[in-house]
Amino acid sequence: MFNLKLILVFFISFAFSLYFMPQFIEAGKKFGLVARPDGKLRFQKEPVPYMGGLAIYLAFLLALVFIFEFNAQVLGLLLGGTIILLVGLIDDFGVMTPWMKLFGQIIAVIALIKSGIHLEIQFILNLEPIPEFPIISYSLSAFWLLSLMNAFNFLDIEDGLAGGVAFFSGLGLLAVAVINNYTVISALTSALLGGCLGFLFYNFQPAKIYLGDSGSMFLGLMLGALAMIGSYTIKHRLGLFAPLLILGVPLFEISFTSFARLIQKKPIMQGSPDHIAKRLQKIGLSLKKTVIFHYLMTIILTALGFGVMLSNFNTALIILIITFTGITILGLILLKVRMEK
Repeated sequence: MFNLKLILVFFISFAFSLYFMPQFIEAGKKFGLVARPDGKLRFQKEPVPYMGGLAIYLAFLLALVFIFEFNAQVLGLLLGGTIILLVGLIDDFGVMTPWMKLFGQIIAVIALIKSGIHLEIQFILNLEPIPEFPIISYSLSAFWLLSLMNAFNFLDIEDGLAGGVAFFSGLGLLAVAVINNYTVISALTSALLGGCLGFLFYNFQPAKIYLGDSGSMFLGLMLGALAMIGSYTIKHRLGLFAPLLILGVPLFEISFTSFARLIQKKPIMQGSPDHIAKRLQKIGLSLKKTVIFHYLMTIILTALGFGVMLSNFNTALIILIITFTGITILGLILLKVRMEK
């Protein structure tokens, strides 16, 4: 019955997503809510609507409405998601400063934390000066969520990239939830996956619709929150690194791109072709191969995350050392690729 419910949630969300995408493509064109080619990051032939995030959100919400009961955490997740979606939509209109955008992100994070969605790691809770108000846990939760919202925002620069990475990362989080028998997280993740898959049918090259800032930040917030609710320390504390690996591709993207801009003395939030995808294309990979590379990297890191979570301590430690060494080497290689300023 549990698996049947997950399948039903997924397909309801998927169907709604497929239905809404053409509607929002037409709406975006009609009202001029489109991303235009700029010759720097966007090279599509025609303007493309950026309302895919709103379609995913509606598919996600409606799938839950049909077969789900809403508790405090679910309502908090939906409230936080709604806030960040609205913040992203305003940002897509081009009338929001980076500081206003950050303020909106913080409000969305507060909504999640107030609903009880935050890191609950025992050895961190033992360090809290005021147990009734776990400030360390809240701060780490906020940093995690803000990082992932902006990470997916950074990643959303190519057709099929951010949505596909979100889909494969979400599959990993769904598997964690099923292993732990977390019914609510499983259903929420299934609904999100259905919405993402429907979006991808219209987002592969040549894309007919983009996520927009609203969609990329919504996916980042949802996946970050769902990852926090999961349990990873079945065997040992090193299991805490599992969500870092499952969501490793967007986290690598924001870390690498931010570092590349810093060493060039560029503002971190300033658009530039310093992204991993752009560097891979610079060394000869096609757009299709670049996207596939990100998908494979997501799948591999997710598998390694499960290896860390389910193996013994020594094996997990070896996996982590090899993985982070490999990521560091890849980052250093990509840094050597000369990009246009």
